[in-house]
Amino acid sequence: MREIQITDNIYYIGTNDRKKHLFENNWPLPKGVSYNSYIIPDRKSALIDTIEFGSDDDYLDKIGRILGGRPLDYLVVNHMEPDHSSMIRSLLSLYPNLKLIGNNQTFKLLQSFYQVKEENFLRIGDGDELELGQTKLKFFIAPWVHWPETMVTYEVTSQTLFACDAFGGFGTLDGGIFDYQNDFEGEYMDEMRRYYSNIVGKYSGMVQKALAKLAPLDIKIIAPSHGLIWKGNPQKVISLYDQWSRYESQEGVVIAFASMYGNTEKMADYIGYLLAEEGIRNIHTFDVSKTHVSYILSEIWKYKGLILGTCAYNTQMHPMMEHLCNEIRLVNPKNKIISVFGSSSWNGAGVKGLKKFLDENGMPYLEPAIEVFGCPLEEKMQDSAQEMVRTFAAELKK
Repeated sequence: MREIQITDNIYYIGTNDRKKHLFENNWPLPKGVSYNSYIIPDRKSALIDTIEFGSDDDYLDKIGRILGGRPLDYLVVNHMEPDHSSMIRSLLSLYPNLKLIGNNQTFKLLQSFYQVKEENFLRIGDGDELELGQTKLKFFIAPWVHWPETMVTYEVTSQTLFACDAFGGFGTLDGGIFDYQNDFEGEYMDEMRRYYSNIVGKYSGMVQKALAKLAPLDIKIIAPSHGLIWKGNPQKVISLYDQWSRYESQEGVVIAFASMYGNTEKMADYIGYLLAEEGIRNIHTFDVSKTHVSYILSEIWKYKGLILGTCAYNTQMHPMMEHLCNEIRLVNPKNKIISVFGSSSWNGAGVKGLKKFLDENGMPYLEPAIEVFGCPLEEKMQDSAQEMVRTFAAELKK
């Protein structure tokens, strides 16, 4: 494979992974994922993050070919998660004098994961710089975006930000690796928002702090460790991360339901019809037993309204709704307008469980909730459903 130059002094040596089914063994990868790694073959050479072990048999050969027989001097470890660091042992075997660059938290993890010795480590602080020759690296610690040791690296001459997991996205790089070579609106944007909501969203407060720290920099290129490299319009992805981390969302509603025999599903559809009659658009209804929680979370992040519905199941809410609620608790989306509904045969455990979950996690919801015993005939639920939807629509339109 030929080398791809990002700038005169920076090369892309990443790879596509179309074999892995689940990212972090949790999030679906129907379109795969890229592992982006970069090398600067200056007077002193530097590799920026590695790739996941086993994802590219030619990775070390690429490094050797670009270096032309010279040793690799530095490896910048922006983030220690193994999809970015698991080639470290191989690199140290090949380049025993290699210096790994990181912060105090990085070194603790390097010792735990890869038994890296102190003599192979170069400790940096926030704002420290390292000259390589024509290029110069500047380091900024960005804790909890999304591990405690996370940092980003800025190449001063080309004004390139190596952002690791920040500004990343799911999906392989099919052909062009740059933003201007692809139609971002659509699949790429959906996969980037899904990545943000699933992986980074929980740490949105820390994302805001990181954006504030980086704001004084003149950034011409953003080179993350997953997804597109932003060379045409880097401000686009900065703006998206700012919007998502502020919990800004569009007018629209996610209706997520769990139904055993179709009664709760009928309620979900009825609520959707009433919302449409109230003039609400962008109504998206999901069966939590069919649609993976990853996609539902992404839509929750996108839209302002959230309506949760469940049948009762063994005196509790349905297990798949409980799973969705647990993931909502973990990623903690804010500023949502929420209502709940459900059905049961002999007690109201499902709706009771949803309310308890929302109360315990400080997520206000609107009353009235709708609960139907047995078959959800229109005459049973018409009045309460119309009241619920009118209240919900009024809040959504504010």
